[in-house]
Amino acid sequence: MPPNEEGIHSTTPPRFCGGNIDCKELVSGTTLYLPISVEGALFSAGDGHGVQGDGEVGVSALECPMERVDLTFIVRDDLKLKMPSAETQTEWISFGFHEGLDEAMIIALDGMLDIMQSEYGLKRKEALTLASLGVDMRITQVVNGVKGVHAMLNKKFIKR
Repeated sequence: MPPNEEGIHSTTPPRFCGGNIDCKELVSGTTLYLPISVEGALFSAGDGHGVQGDGEVGVSALECPMERVDLTFIVRDDLKLKMPSAETQTEWISFGFHEGLDEAMIIALDGMLDIMQSEYGLKRKEALTLASLGVDMRITQVVNGVKGVHAMLNKKFIKR
């Protein structure tokens, strides 16, 4: 998704509205939630990866063609997203992107606390306490000029 700013925008760096999110957890069946910052959304997809390690440390993963991609789009007016997040069958994932790795981690954690509050009805302090016990912080990427961190919470950790 493009940012709501004038000019031409590279698709290379990840950002608050999407961009090149090189996270190996985003596989078939994953729901990716993206903030929409411009009218009409202007979604684009590309940069398929056959294999990639956490961090994508060498600028490229095993790039592969995406000959058949089946995407479904649903606009969710009920979600107020600051950053991308995702949901798999077993995990909640929140993302943080920033030039500094520490700041990217704080943004990803903040997103996970938001998820824990909205999905499980927790207070912020409760969510933070549980995050120390059950949220895994992983390096999404260290390339493309922006560092990425994703926070992961296994859905089995908190019972509804």
